This record gives sequence, C-alpha cells and structure tokens, in this order.
Amino acid sequence: MSAAVLRPATSRASALWRSRRIFALLVVRDLKVRYAGSALGWLWSVLDPLLMAVVYWFVFTTIFERTVGEEPYIVFLLAGLLPWTWFNGAVTDTARALRVDEKLVRSTSVQREVWVLRLVASKGLEFLLSLPVLAIFAVAFGADLHWQVVYAPLALVLQTVLLAGLGLLLSPLIVLVRDLERVVRIVLRLWFYVTPVIYGAVDIPEEYRAVFALNPLTGVFSLYRAAFFPDQVVWSHVATAAVVSVLVLVVGWMVFARLERTVLKEI
Repeated sequence: MSAAVLRPATSRASALWRSRRIFALLVVRDLKVRYAGSALGWLWSVLDPLLMAVVYWFVFTTIFERTVGEEPYIVFLLAGLLPWTWFNGAVTDTARALRVDEKLVRSTSVQREVWVLRLVASKGLEFLLSLPVLAIFAVAFGADLHWQVVYAPLALVLQTVLLAGLGLLLSPLIVLVRDLERVVRIVLRLWFYVTPVIYGAVDIPEEYRAVFALNPLTGVFSLYRAAFFPDQVVWSHVATAAVVSVLVLVVGWMVFARLERTVLKEI
C-alpha cells in the first residue's frame, strides 16, 4: 500500500480515536433511548432470539426428525441466534445511520464514521447482555462448558470488524440509492439460511463447504459454539472469516471516505 494511500487512512483513524469520548456518549445514549419507557428493558434484546429458538427447537425435536446440530439443541440454537440477532440488527441500523441522523451528521464536526460505528457497539453491548440467558439455558439443559470458550473473544473481534466494514460500506450507498435499504432487508433474510444458525458448520455437505466458507459468519459462529460444542470449529472457515472480515472493513472504509463529501451534499 503506497504512502499516499496510507496517509489519509492514518489521519482518519487518528481523528476517530480523538472522537472516542463522543463515541462512548453516543453508545450510551442509544441504549438509554432504546430502553426508555420500556417495562421489559434489555429483555427485549433477547426475547426475539429466545422465541425463535423455542420455535425451531419445537419444530426440529417434535414435528420433524432432526439430523443437524448437537444436544442440547436449544443451547445449540441460542449460540447461533444470539450473535445472529446482533448481526442482523447492526447491519439494518448501520445501513440507515447517516440518513436517520442526517441533521446531526451534516451540522456537527464529529468524525462521520462515529455515527455508523456507534451502532455496531451498542448492538454489540446488547449481545453481551444477552449472554446470561445462554448461560441459564446451558445450566438448565446440562450443556458442559468447554475450555474452547476462550475462542469467544476472537469471534467478537471478527464479528465487530465485519459489521464495521458492512456499516461503512452500506451507509453512504443507501443515502445515494434509497432502494438499497429494501435490498439489504431481503439479503439479510436469505443470509440467515446460508449461515449455520439452525445447523452447524460441520453439517454442511462436503461439496458445498468451500462456498459456505466464503460467508464469514460460518467461521465466526463456530467459534461461539465452541464454548459448548468444541467439534463445531472448522479452522479453515475461521481463517476465511478473518480474511473476508478485514477485506470488508478495508473496502467499506475506502468507500465511506470516497463518498463522504457526496453524501454530505445529498443529506
């Protein structure tokens, strides 16, 4: 990478670091606004994946004969559905970030990436707050905690990098092309079924594994599940997830920087 390219990137990263206090305040504000006036508060962040897990558990343990996943299946489901909820919510919100807060984006001197990345962080905190629910079900259904739980921080980092890149990529594009917001929703629905949520990475037929591995969530979710299901980790998928996530971040940040002035004129 040339020095001419590195200088702007270093400058933007430094400016983003200087905005860290504002970033933290915005993250806290998002969480307060989201739960303001809510009787259940943070429970809303786990209610949707919990209900989905119960439905899938009932269908695949009572109605149909299940050939994927591991026992206890409810824990297996939650280990995939909770991080998926973070992913789905963060992509949806970050894609609309610049348009939703367009007045503040235009009128303040805050580094513009902050408006996108703070949503990745706030949704990530919701995910962390949902983990006690997974722990409760693990204890209730007798799922043994494995030493590979130490892989969970790596999964957190990879998912954060991926979400940051997707947010920086999509947020300026949706300002310029409004129809992309609907496209994102459709893609997310399809993405759910090609991601090992209700099944595991090891359940994917051998002839399709190379294709599924290109989905970075395949490797990321296997790391989350390793805490209770160590046989789910496929390290070639994890390596691919790391490469794809970093690549998405680099491309997303380049697109964001390139389109920033155009976006400011549009909003």
